[in-house]
Amino acid sequence: MTEHARERTHDLLGIGLGPFNLGLACLADPIPGLDAVFLEADSGFSWHPGMMLPDATLQVPFMADLVTLADPTSRFSYLAFLKDVGRLYPFYIRESFYPLRREYDDYCRWAADRLDSIELGERVVAVEHDGEAYVVRSATGRSWRTRHLVLGTGTAPRIPFAIDGAGEGGGPALHSADYLARKEELLATGSITVVGSGQSAAEVYADLLAEQETHGFELGWVTRSPRFFPMEYTKLTLEMTSPEWSSYFQALPAPRRAEVQQGQAALSKGISSDTINAIFDELYRREATTGVETTLLTATEVTAARWDGRAYALDLRHTEQGTTGRMTTESLVLATGYAPRVPDFLDGVRDRIRWDERGRFLAGGTFAVDHADSEVFVQNAEEHTHGFVAPDLGMGAMRNSVILAQVLGREPYPVEKRIAFQEWGIPDRFLTSSVEEAS
Repeated sequence: MTEHARERTHDLLGIGLGPFNLGLACLADPIPGLDAVFLEADSGFSWHPGMMLPDATLQVPFMADLVTLADPTSRFSYLAFLKDVGRLYPFYIRESFYPLRREYDDYCRWAADRLDSIELGERVVAVEHDGEAYVVRSATGRSWRTRHLVLGTGTAPRIPFAIDGAGEGGGPALHSADYLARKEELLATGSITVVGSGQSAAEVYADLLAEQETHGFELGWVTRSPRFFPMEYTKLTLEMTSPEWSSYFQALPAPRRAEVQQGQAALSKGISSDTINAIFDELYRREATTGVETTLLTATEVTAARWDGRAYALDLRHTEQGTTGRMTTESLVLATGYAPRVPDFLDGVRDRIRWDERGRFLAGGTFAVDHADSEVFVQNAEEHTHGFVAPDLGMGAMRNSVILAQVLGREPYPVEKRIAFQEWGIPDRFLTSSVEEAS
């Protein structure tokens, strides 16, 4: 008998409490006989606090909540939250499918507060396997045993170029994840440059533009994208956020998947057209009245940033002309996105997990990454295998339905296999060659 044989063994243990694992906890809660526990390092739920701007909305409709697309009758739905806090009728009268980001954050905390399966303040430091089950240990000295793991540890801020002289004693250079926490520090400088191409970059720029007349700083926005492109949001394109498109993408060879991803920025990393238009309207108003001190650069890549004690010198490369340049700015906001991370606590079970040639999780069709294809699952760490839909909030309920089906050996929530009108790939009835022949 092993050391842990007499300990309670959970059916499912989730590590990390972002929206995806929180949604899994909500869907697991009413299933009879399912023993699930979820560990979170922080003392409570918090979703992108550095970007909780007053007017910011989700880029997906309210139905992309924690549970609705798996179970519309769930007591954890967004509409149930609105009813409970007395805001259902105002939401109805507002006639918008897109909740404020602050409302969504409140909703997630509301759901978390109603779950007994969540353990807060438990930072996982090690995962091992005792021959029968996974043993998870936290910094508090506690341990748990489980048959299945779901990794929802999130992504880390991504900085794609070198910044020399930032940090202690250096200038204010920060990722957009810390924007609100350090906004006053930025406003005290004489010039601010935003680097990035997506919604976060646009929201930071718009927020600073609104402060510019009061504080008098110069403001710039640099993006390596060829334009400030809007999120593509037509209905046939939205069909790509579907199980069958993800299955199609998974079946492509790895090099072809990478090629496809490069052309899909407008599907997941674009800017709300409302935000783009509001920025232009404000620039137009400003130019017609007081004038505006701003620089907008497209197709321009920042390759390095150096602090000289007074300002950052940004090395620039124009991606279309091939020219190079340099600009200076006293402070820098990097809205350069996030990248998946492999937690150090997995070192003890690395041999049980599948990895690709770049050291990333190699997820299968059921989001499992272990060699048995049934024990360790990932949340939002599979964009390179499952496509741009991996971080989409609207796909969370489907992924969690698949994971629960694997854990239980049955589908507690039916998983739609086909929802789209269009086809990806030539249908069998039209094929004249096989995939193998084509490759």
